[in-house]
Amino acid sequence: MFEHRGRGVINNRTGGAALDNLIELDKKHFLHPTTSIQQQQEQGVKLLAESGQGIYLKDRDGKTYIDAMSSLWNVHIGHGREELADTAAAQMKKLAFSSAFSSFSHEPGIRLAEKIAKLAPEDLNAVFFTSGGSESNDSAIKLVRHYWKIQGKPNRRKIVALKRGYHGVASASTSATGIPEFWEMAGHMKDDFFHAATPYRSTTQEAIACLREKFESEGPDTIAAFMAEPIQGAGGVLIPQDDYFTEVRKLCDEYGILFIADEVITGFGRTGTMFGLQNWEVVPDVITFAKGVTSGYIPLGGVVVSDAIHNVLKQKSKGTLFHGFTYSGHPTAAAVGLKNIELIEKEGLVENSRKMGGKLLEGFKRIKDDLEIVGEVRAKGLLGAVELMKNPETNESFSKEQKVAPRVIEELHQRGVICRSVTYESTDIICFAPPLIINERQVEEIIDHLYQSISAVQEQLKAL
Repeated sequence: MFEHRGRGVINNRTGGAALDNLIELDKKHFLHPTTSIQQQQEQGVKLLAESGQGIYLKDRDGKTYIDAMSSLWNVHIGHGREELADTAAAQMKKLAFSSAFSSFSHEPGIRLAEKIAKLAPEDLNAVFFTSGGSESNDSAIKLVRHYWKIQGKPNRRKIVALKRGYHGVASASTSATGIPEFWEMAGHMKDDFFHAATPYRSTTQEAIACLREKFESEGPDTIAAFMAEPIQGAGGVLIPQDDYFTEVRKLCDEYGILFIADEVITGFGRTGTMFGLQNWEVVPDVITFAKGVTSGYIPLGGVVVSDAIHNVLKQKSKGTLFHGFTYSGHPTAAAVGLKNIELIEKEGLVENSRKMGGKLLEGFKRIKDDLEIVGEVRAKGLLGAVELMKNPETNESFSKEQKVAPRVIEELHQRGVICRSVTYESTDIICFAPPLIINERQVEEIIDHLYQSISAVQEQLKAL
């Protein structure tokens, strides 16, 4: 049923002293994000990437890996696309950078804002640019608070988000994030942030009742917005029930609360539609985006607001809007974003995401049928997950000390597949988000390696 087809490892380098020197320099000078600092010092670099092509990365030793996470959910059109490099070079030669402050503007920024407005759901037409997802979510929070303040409702400051949601690591976005591990580093950064239960493993009725209770307990007239990812990515690829966001929209409308959709991971085709919420035909008041807008080739993010919000800002926001980043609307980033979206559309990558996502889910289901520690499997487009459980029939999880997803990740790494695990709370989840250019043969290659890796760990557990 499953055939192990390992990719050949190309050892065209010996590494030697030069490689050892780079690793030591990394330890001495490179403070890595979301990394165990102690482990970095003890074990050094896990993967020293040198080049990428399509869905593959090659390390300094010449070993080839399938990038089954699109690096950080973001390399939608794959690695090594010269079209984006050429676009960036051409724009840099013409106008590398120009400020967008004080009503200065430039064509790439205007064209990209227009394009994103055309792609976004109806009535979301005004775009504020940032450098990435954390800045986008911080900006959205400030904009909605400003929206209420200029209407004489300064008390509407609270943000209600979901447990297990991830919204970034800037000050406000850390506080909106519903994963406590991100608060432990430096404490909860801001007041007026609250979290309702995730809809994961509950009925829509239960989840909406919980959200209603949170709105009521905090006071609807003190809440600026509800914020959620269409699919919770870093929380473990948690896909809601099909009617959940329809009911969320109704509830927000009932209480007059704005709805911010964090589309940083789910935007630009990742889930088989251009934006994640379009899977359920739900229109939010605000969209935040980043990652796939440039396929990671250059930093860029942004916020899209509805015409209703934009009209209030135009009518009542007096004086200067004291918010912005040096690189808001960066012309080179905007030009790359435009070319990236052009390629996504030209190559039919949104539809390919939907089709290949179906193939990925089929493969997950075959593994579930064959291996006894595999519990729930799920995917929406090319955003998927496999849960590992001690006893899937009784929903018995592995203990904190027994977590097995990291072991599977290591087995996959040895077999040349890069992905990530999520082990928050009682979960043991392996996440996948390969580039949208992936084909059926490559999907099967991932499935084969995943089967072999889980099988190996399952045998290790039996031997204990």
